[in-house]
Amino acid sequence: MNLSKKDEDSGDLGIFYHLDKSTVLQEARVFNETPIVPRKCRLLLTKIIYLLYLGEPMATTEATELFFSVTKLFQSKDIALRQMVYLVIKELSTIAEDVIMVTSSLMKDMQPKSEVIYRANAIRALCKVIDASMLPSVERFLKAAIVDKTPSISSAAMVSSYHLFPAGKDVIKRWANEVNEAINSKPSSIVGTASSYLTSFSSSGSSYNSQPSSSNISQYHALGLLYMIRQHDRMAVTKLIQQLAGSGRGTFGSSSGILRNSFAYCLLIRYAAKILDEDPNSRQQMYDLLEVWLRHKSDIVSFESAKAICNIKDVTSKELYPAVNVLQLFLSSPKSTLRFAAIRTLNKLAMVHPTAVQPCNLDMETLITDQNRSVATFAITTLLKTGNEASVDRLMKQITGFMSEISDEFKVIVVDAIRSLCLKFPTKQVVMLSFLSGVLRDEGGYEFKRAVVEAIFDLVKFIPESKEAALAHLCEFIEDCEFTKLSVRVLHLLGVEGPKTATPTKYIRYIYNRVILENSIVRAAAVSALAKFGVSVEDPEVKKSIKVLLTRCLDDNDDEVRDRAILFLKLIDDKECAEKYVKDDSTYSLAALERQLVQYVSNPESSEKPFDLSAVPKITKAQAEAENLKPRSFDLASIQTIGTSSAIASTGATAISTSRDATPTPGVDQQQIYSQQLEQIPEIAAFGPLFKSSIKPVDLTESETEYVVSCVKHMFKEHIVFQFIVTNTLNDQLLENVTVVMQPESDDGSLVEEFVIAAAKLPYDQPGSVYVAFKRTNPEEYALGSFSNTLKFLVKDCDPSTGEADEGGYDDEYLVEDIEIVTGDYILPTYISDFSSAWDDMGKDGEVVETFALTASKSLKAACATLIELLGMSPVENSGTPTSSSVHTLMLSGTFLGGIKLLAKNRMTFAPSSGVTMELSVRSSSEEISRIVIGAVV
Repeated sequence: MNLSKKDEDSGDLGIFYHLDKSTVLQEARVFNETPIVPRKCRLLLTKIIYLLYLGEPMATTEATELFFSVTKLFQSKDIALRQMVYLVIKELSTIAEDVIMVTSSLMKDMQPKSEVIYRANAIRALCKVIDASMLPSVERFLKAAIVDKTPSISSAAMVSSYHLFPAGKDVIKRWANEVNEAINSKPSSIVGTASSYLTSFSSSGSSYNSQPSSSNISQYHALGLLYMIRQHDRMAVTKLIQQLAGSGRGTFGSSSGILRNSFAYCLLIRYAAKILDEDPNSRQQMYDLLEVWLRHKSDIVSFESAKAICNIKDVTSKELYPAVNVLQLFLSSPKSTLRFAAIRTLNKLAMVHPTAVQPCNLDMETLITDQNRSVATFAITTLLKTGNEASVDRLMKQITGFMSEISDEFKVIVVDAIRSLCLKFPTKQVVMLSFLSGVLRDEGGYEFKRAVVEAIFDLVKFIPESKEAALAHLCEFIEDCEFTKLSVRVLHLLGVEGPKTATPTKYIRYIYNRVILENSIVRAAAVSALAKFGVSVEDPEVKKSIKVLLTRCLDDNDDEVRDRAILFLKLIDDKECAEKYVKDDSTYSLAALERQLVQYVSNPESSEKPFDLSAVPKITKAQAEAENLKPRSFDLASIQTIGTSSAIASTGATAISTSRDATPTPGVDQQQIYSQQLEQIPEIAAFGPLFKSSIKPVDLTESETEYVVSCVKHMFKEHIVFQFIVTNTLNDQLLENVTVVMQPESDDGSLVEEFVIAAAKLPYDQPGSVYVAFKRTNPEEYALGSFSNTLKFLVKDCDPSTGEADEGGYDDEYLVEDIEIVTGDYILPTYISDFSSAWDDMGKDGEVVETFALTASKSLKAACATLIELLGMSPVENSGTPTSSSVHTLMLSGTFLGGIKLLAKNRMTFAPSSGVTMELSVRSSSEEISRIVIGAVV
């Protein structure tokens, strides 16, 4: 929003409304006048700040001239003027040039003999002007300021150090003792405060008297800076928490406690929660501290502690009980902010632990009529999650009453809660569908309408009884829908679900109305929806009617609409093509398609033959959406950006530089990320296109060990590359030239090691990758077996605080778990839309059938999961999850190394006495490959 825009309703233009940059710059000549007029200069400096705040662009030359004009005001002793000078210097320091020239004036104001108000502001301004190279020269001043008895000076030094830390870590880490002293300092009876900045000043400004303070805000700043210094040392952070929590767990403001500031306590609670989340061994100890802080006198500390307990992973009902009790008390607080904070936390908790929140239902019902509609909205949506089926009707009536009084943002929250409740109590779908259809007709923005439509979509998908009523409401909605995206989505759903209903013809009129009345995008979507009726409905009269309607679309003035009509008129008469192009909901994996196209274009040899589209895996649209929405299965930040590899040394190892800044783009498949990284290593890029990588790294050590190691297997046409991701968890050691020695279990010569690419350096808590490449001596054989692995490296002791390592070191090694090559590593999971047709087309020539008894499997679901993981194939036609507890058929599809198509059909039965019995049939173009796949189960 432009703050300078005229407020026509209020008629208040503001004193700076007509301010012009060029006029202000001309007026800056007043800074050169003698004597200096403080009042006039302060007003002009205020104008400059106002222009900068509005984002007024200022050229570097203009900013530099203005900057040095402002510095002449250091001659004045007026305190208020000096404060404005500091402020303008800070704002102009990022635009002007040669700002370093003002350093001497600022350092003069930082001297202990200067006024208190000068010192604090000078420190803040100085740290905006200097860079990392100048930090050592002011180190003495800043260290002294940190332990200063005046809180405003101490806080200014620590906040400035906090902002300088990314650029000067090594210098600021040496200040840990001073920062710790600031935390433990005793309160002074007469100290300066931040509130004194707002007091009026005498124009003579010869002295400045600070006011007493009891906020102890400097402890908050000191704790934040000290944590930043020690954040990579978990033991030091744990010790800090124990030290500060040791004697001050009791009451707020007690003289026995080290911390006397509630914000500092909140910060300490967050650090304790982080340690609890990262270190399972400290869980109980940290939880006990959080529970003690629940009884703190300060409401903000009690709430922060309760919130931290509610956010603990895998928290139990017993652990939640004290936190929920505290939040329940806050629900009846006279402070609206406290009620809002408590109900919002309970609302979030109810999504995961609804039973833990149920004791608060009576208190939340009283909040439904709260004057603050935000509190009332959260109260009623929380009740929807925790209430029982009997209370649904009563809650729905109350919701209807205030929907018109809340903003779209909170309406979306209500709709999402109703959607969850409807899926929880399907028998109440009539009441809720009626409510959703009602709000769909109300006024609202796109996000609100989209949330309602999504909720109705879920009812259609998960509650079959509501399908026809829901589709009818959606038909009415698109008659008067102002959002093109929503109209297109509804038309698509009508085209998919409409033909499956008992009377599909009643939807055709609504769809054709869109062809007549809407814009070209909606008309094109309507044509596609009509075509689905013509293809999916077997009634010849319906097909004839659809042809007539599509024929009318041939005269449309938009080419997209005409092209679709021509295409679908052709497909309706061609059943085989209709199955392929209309009914088939599969799509190519775009990430895999992009990767293979890049490899095809970049490889000169491949241009001699056409691109093989059949090698690109297919997935369902549902799988594509799930892939985009699901969280990363493991920490992608551990995957390193790989630098250019150097020449292979005499030892056969190549050094690789690593970086922690490589966070892959969300939505890009993991295979593509690995492929892009491996292509940057010439030795591995020479192996050709990547066939498959492990979906998830295999852990070879426990997460608590000194060296954490995991492995990813990369399969190429004739090579196998093992990528070992190694993390050094010891902060007093630096590892160099890290390699892995792999020894196969059986030395039959089927795999020959070609080279090892070492990680050059592994500092503390920075993962690095080691690559070991093997070649398959016989491409017709697919080697299986396990490898023993030994980590070898050069250890150098280093200073934990600075990270500086000693020059000398010693060789060491570390044994990790074995890694196996299994049949599933040679199989890439692929999707097919029609398994039966593909199974028949494959024929019985390469079929192998075996019967197995899985006595260890306790259910068909467990057997399916085991088989999918073992074979590395993709379940198709929703056969991955059994619908019966006794009989099931699992259908799998995949591609074997070399592009050989694989299909597997697994008929299984379950009996409690004998476990799972199954008949596994595998078909491929090669009987030998089928036997290899069958052998994976033996």
